[in-house]
Amino acid sequence: MNNIFSDRISDVPKSFIREILKVAIDPSVISFAGGLPNRDLFPIAEIQKATQRVFETAGKESLQYSNSEGYLALRQYLVDRYQEKQGITFTTDNILITNGSQQGLDLLAKAFLNEGDDVIIEEPGYLGAIQAFSVYRSVFNPVPINEEGLDIEALKQVLKTKLPKLLYGVPNYQNPSGISYSKQNRRGIAEALASTTTLVIEDDPYGDLNFSGIRRPSFKTMIPEQSVLLGSFSKTIAPSFRIGWIIATDSIMEKLLVAKQASDLHTGYFVQRIIHEYLVHNDFDEHIKQIVKTYGSQCAAMIRSIQTYFPSTVGYTKPDGGMFLWATLPAGISSMALFDLAIKDKVAFVPGDPFYTNKKQTNTLRLNFSCVDEQTIDVGIERLGLAMKKLLE
Repeated sequence: MNNIFSDRISDVPKSFIREILKVAIDPSVISFAGGLPNRDLFPIAEIQKATQRVFETAGKESLQYSNSEGYLALRQYLVDRYQEKQGITFTTDNILITNGSQQGLDLLAKAFLNEGDDVIIEEPGYLGAIQAFSVYRSVFNPVPINEEGLDIEALKQVLKTKLPKLLYGVPNYQNPSGISYSKQNRRGIAEALASTTTLVIEDDPYGDLNFSGIRRPSFKTMIPEQSVLLGSFSKTIAPSFRIGWIIATDSIMEKLLVAKQASDLHTGYFVQRIIHEYLVHNDFDEHIKQIVKTYGSQCAAMIRSIQTYFPSTVGYTKPDGGMFLWATLPAGISSMALFDLAIKDKVAFVPGDPFYTNKKQTNTLRLNFSCVDEQTIDVGIERLGLAMKKLLE
């Protein structure tokens, strides 16, 4: 029966992380594998009240079909918030509400990519983007990242020899590494792209999860006509609502709307109404402050435990926001082999392999700190450190 499936879907692997989460479902396993927000921080009571108000004020309307662009009041809220917080100016016509930012990636790929088209992606890069673009059989041109952001010289080399349609990146608290592009790095990328037709896809699900208080500029303020910005409420309100958005120019939005209509007509209208009702009756910034305080403490706890338990030959990033950090084993040591040892000791993580498009048996791994309390982090990192020592003996 396999011959009835399309070539494009047959070429795309399953989500490696989803497969790992099946292994880590055992409650005795301490899991640093998922990219899950902390469920204790979901604003349950406030969402219950918002839902009731939606039923009371717009019950029949909220259960009806709606327009493809998304609930106008929610889009206006986002227009105002971006202007206030980041100085990014656009209108409600330039924002499309999506089923999470993951759908945004799919719509952009659908609108822009033909088979064989070149795409620049971070190395290591976000698995969800790799999977979304792989469906459309694009050609990946990985550019390494470092503590400053994208390797500018490597980027320029790709631009000299290829005509990439898209450059995809997560400049703030990158998934999987946790690093953020510096202001200088962002300027260097914008300058390198200025004479090209390459479009920057700036995925920003973690931008509000900022431990340092330093907000770095968006590409939308640098090269607005050459950039698309993705956002999401999954990391700040609730991931199960699947409410994200795309901000793009008029000409791009025209094509994205066609792609959206062909995919699902519109994102769930009822949930959009609930999200908006929650936002206008609660202090969203105060809610974000609580998330940032918790994640900042958990990140600091993980780094302290790493310094205590990991072999000194293991490197790691020190994020100032987000949900992840990235560890690097000595050269030649496979993180897949480490995973096999660690899972026997009841601790899970994501080996680095799925975050690369052309490398296997890598010596890197991703650790999530957002959904594990500080005491459990210490126990889990101690177990992982012991597994590392066994592997390195």
